[in-house]
Amino acid sequence: MRDGLVRLWTGLDHGHRALVVQLLRYGVVGVGVTLFQIVIYNVLIGAGHRPPLIANTLATMAAMVVGYTIHSRFTFDGHGERESEIKAIFRFVVTNGVVGFGVNSFWVWLFTQALHLSPHWPSVPMFCVTPAILFWLNRKWVFD
Repeated sequence: MRDGLVRLWTGLDHGHRALVVQLLRYGVVGVGVTLFQIVIYNVLIGAGHRPPLIANTLATMAAMVVGYTIHSRFTFDGHGERESEIKAIFRFVVTNGVVGFGVNSFWVWLFTQALHLSPHWPSVPMFCVTPAILFWLNRKWVFD
């Protein structure tokens, strides 16, 4: 198994190796940031007695601060030619604050309003689907 992985790694060109490293970093950081957001969301709908969409809004804002800080300095460090930090922050806010928030708000609506399920159910696609969408947008637009 190890030899196969070594052969696979050495067979990759520099660009593909960089992508693999970013995916691994995003996996680690993304899991942490996503769990941070989901914990805040669940605490707010549970002990905080907040409506699910309000909880999603507050959790998204908190996760965006943590997410930008770590992704810009670790996950996508050295990727692309960032012209300015302000431009990257603006794009991150659009990507995560509009697209990510919109997708997660859809999950909240779908599970709580349309399907009338527990407000905890949106946590599943928030963890499994939204991060994949955001990785692609962050890599291709925000930190490019």
